[in-house]
Amino acid sequence: MVQIRAMAKNDLVEVSRLLGGSWRRTYSPIMGEENTARLSDEKHAPEKLAEELADHDKMSFVAERTDGSIAGYAMAAMDKKGDVMLDRLHIEPQEFGSGLAVDLLHAVLAAHAGIPSIALEVIDGNDRAIAFYRKHGFEIVERRPAAHGVGGHASLIMRRMLPMA
Repeated sequence: MVQIRAMAKNDLVEVSRLLGGSWRRTYSPIMGEENTARLSDEKHAPEKLAEELADHDKMSFVAERTDGSIAGYAMAAMDKKGDVMLDRLHIEPQEFGSGLAVDLLHAVLAAHAGIPSIALEVIDGNDRAIAFYRKHGFEIVERRPAAHGVGGHASLIMRRMLPMA
């Protein structure tokens, strides 16, 4: 049994660990082990996550198992124009196929009810994520140089229109 809840300060270290592992598994084959580790260590340190957690324009969720361990994490950010970007959605590999990623996605969507759409950026080559997001109503709307300092790689911007209440 897993519970989706708002992320708290006491989750920072475990979420940092989850993100680091997920990034290394997913992106090392695409952008190299050294580059992936460097970027993940910079962006996913507990201190960086604490800054994001304190940002009122960002919402973070965790999937907590009954034993208190974190099985997944999602974060979405709203910009000054009111556009929402799903910035992160990561789960432990043993949760693949369990529906946990869908539950986290639904938590993010529910938290942003009433907005017209939500977007995300995924590095081209992350085929598992691209297929997941397509299955859940996201369409590729743009291809551009990848963010995250990943020279020579492209990012896909995907967007999902949301029903208006």
